[in-house]
Amino acid sequence: QVQLVESGGGLVQAGGSLRLSCAASGLTFSAYAMGWFRQTPGTERELVGAISRSGGVTDFKDSMKGRFTISRDNAKNTVYLQMISLKPEDAAVYYCTADLFLSTVEAGKSRHWGQGTQVTVSS
Repeated sequence: QVQLVESGGGLVQAGGSLRLSCAASGLTFSAYAMGWFRQTPGTERELVGAISRSGGVTDFKDSMKGRFTISRDNAKNTVYLQMISLKPEDAAVYYCTADLFLSTVEAGKSRHWGQGTQVTVSS
């Protein structure tokens, strides 16, 4: 059974940093593309970014460029989302997702999703 478990969320002041982790189990991690989405109440999930099996990273939206970084450690079956210079508008539940195909991850149509971790940014 595939499990994706996010951690690292919490309350941070504007301008602060957080590193989210997503630990995967039940799958051959190195064979999967991974991604991060975020969602606020009443809105659809928004792609934050994705990383291919080989470590290639999709472009971030302009609002996140230069502040967010995705990386993966195949030895630890973990994908990370490093966020710096956080803004109140970054507050959301952040979800980890996995699929064999990067395009599927980017489209938000992955088969596997975590339960999410809350990020709150105080102004």
